[in-house]
Amino acid sequence: MDTDASGQPADPRQVREALMRKVCGGADMCALGGSVARVVQLASSDDQGPDILAYYVLSDVALTQRILRLSNTACFHNLSATSVTTVSRAISLLGFDNVKTTALGMLLVDALSSASHAASVRIELEASLCASLVARELARLNPQRGAEEAAIAALFANLGPLLVATHEHERYREIAALAAGGRYSLAQASQMILGCSYESLAEAVLSEWQIPEVIVRALAPPAAGQKAAQGRAEWTRQSVRFAADAARLMARTSAPAAGAEVDALLARFGKPLGIDAEQIGMVFAKVGAEMENLLQSMSMQPLPKTPAPAAAAAAAAAAAEAEGEAGFGLPSELLLATLDTGGGAIEANHPSGKPVNARALLLAGVQEVTQMRASGQARVNELILATLETLYRSMGFRFATVCLKDVRNEQFRARVALGEDHARRKEGFAFPIAPSRDLFHLAMQNDADLMISDAGTPKIAELLPAWHRALLPDARSFIVLPLVLGKVQLGLFYADRVHTAPEGVPPDESALIKALKAQVLVALMP
Repeated sequence: MDTDASGQPADPRQVREALMRKVCGGADMCALGGSVARVVQLASSDDQGPDILAYYVLSDVALTQRILRLSNTACFHNLSATSVTTVSRAISLLGFDNVKTTALGMLLVDALSSASHAASVRIELEASLCASLVARELARLNPQRGAEEAAIAALFANLGPLLVATHEHERYREIAALAAGGRYSLAQASQMILGCSYESLAEAVLSEWQIPEVIVRALAPPAAGQKAAQGRAEWTRQSVRFAADAARLMARTSAPAAGAEVDALLARFGKPLGIDAEQIGMVFAKVGAEMENLLQSMSMQPLPKTPAPAAAAAAAAAAAEAEGEAGFGLPSELLLATLDTGGGAIEANHPSGKPVNARALLLAGVQEVTQMRASGQARVNELILATLETLYRSMGFRFATVCLKDVRNEQFRARVALGEDHARRKEGFAFPIAPSRDLFHLAMQNDADLMISDAGTPKIAELLPAWHRALLPDARSFIVLPLVLGKVQLGLFYADRVHTAPEGVPPDESALIKALKAQVLVALMP
């Protein structure tokens, strides 16, 4: 145990205060807390939730690539006839709550994968991810319960040891050693070293991050006893604790569905959760497959199974780190070079930012949007978002929007936007319905798709309206795709870059872009 300058053991209260300053006061941790809170609090209504989540994922390149990789793993790819190339389609395939919880896990992986204490952090990260999957599967056995709350709370149930392993590794090793000795439980050991239990630390941090109280309360210890859980809150607490214990068990054995430890889990949680041995076995089998896919999407190899108790395993990992034997893998900056929607390297870009393989990306997007429309299950808003996302990512644009007619206000205005500063630009992207001789009205009047490679040429510059020059003064190449049915001007797609695009848009790419737009027009037909 650490000592102060006088040789006396360090005051646990001071340890806790110093730790709280580290995990809540640093710029990186504040950014993590803000990101976590934003995902947790995303609106989850049928109309707004998926769209807002898609915008959030698309704002982070690494997160976008990982979600797409996950949706293209064997477990999910079998559900789709074509490769998944848009986040909106990934959300539809994986499910809104699944993507939301997965994004939270990936945020933790990116922010807390400390190279200096790689093995210990990795153990705790994998336990967190696995617990979240267990809670989700458990909730599916009880459809009346809230799967999302249980899955998110289970992810955070292991936040205490994860943060200590990252920021106070010596304390983490001390706690692990005390617990491994057998005289103290993990809760008692953490209380002795930190001045609070791991659970209390997690609750304090989540409160600082302004996570909804319903999630924080789910981390509280469940009621003791073998009665069925009374109400949703108690069921959630039982589920979170079961998930955390089950995740540790799955880390220790490749056959977790049999043995004394499973019997102990069943004895403790069987009646409160209304589950039997067969259902536990089904949960373990499903989570094992899902965990492999999740780790694959993040380019992480599964940890080897260890029969040691969790605390002893953590102590062994810490010892390995001290000897320089453990490694977490490539840093996230380098992982970006190997992440894509299928498994190969990301293609190079033209100086404009347009991907060299734009045609292949457009083709995949056309197939996906066509499949969405043909299924008859996709709403118009979903088709528009998928089309916009395909244009945005396939062509390397920095800002993209769809602008639709607003009859009441007598203007065309942006309804959906992606890319840099998209919220501000979306608000300003509006112009009168009344015809005028500018590039946007001319495109709609002539139903002409415009591919502008250099917006600085005099003939183009003089056709740009004042509102566009003020809102997007640095746009150097862009496209305008009018949405016109018969003689009715519905609006347009717009997307731009900050560099000229001398490579242009060859005929095969133009044809695919027109095919994308055609899918939206068909969906818009009365």
